[in-house]
Amino acid sequence: MNKILYTLIVYSENIAGVLNQITAVFTRRQVNIESLNVSASSTQGVHKYTITAMSDEDTISRITKQIGKKIEVLQANYYTDEDVFILETALYKISTSNLLENKNISKVVRVHNAMIVEVNPTYAIVEKTGMTDEIISLYEGLKEYDCVIQFVRSGRIAITKGNVERLDAYIADREAKYLASKRND
Repeated sequence: MNKILYTLIVYSENIAGVLNQITAVFTRRQVNIESLNVSASSTQGVHKYTITAMSDEDTISRITKQIGKKIEVLQANYYTDEDVFILETALYKISTSNLLENKNISKVVRVHNAMIVEVNPTYAIVEKTGMTDEIISLYEGLKEYDCVIQFVRSGRIAITKGNVERLDAYIADREAKYLASKRND
């Protein structure tokens, strides 16, 4: 089967143990999670999980449906890269002495539209926000000068490209049904 990178966006109530339930679905299907980012969403009391995994569409569809059936999960959807706007952030700790001795290092940082956010006598911290390939490209560029002491990158964050936020529509529909049931009582 043809595997591609999918991004799942899951919204859940802020309850302990939900992350474990979500990751267990991937484990049962023997699908490795490539990246995972969890944060509060724009809706109070709701958390947003952005998960990436290499899979075929049939498997990722089944995983998404299983996650969506969890009681605490409000909504789960999967997307291809064409459907979402994505970013990552990376930090590179580089040797200050190398940075000062070789002007090409700062040139590599500028060419990649990264920022030096801290400099001290021992190390400098470079920050880069962008697509995965841009972050890796900067890492490879700095690695050529043997100046990278540490490197870390975040998980993917993503928002859909559509005009409608599916969670907002879901919550509005749920509230309308609740109010209609109250009127019928």
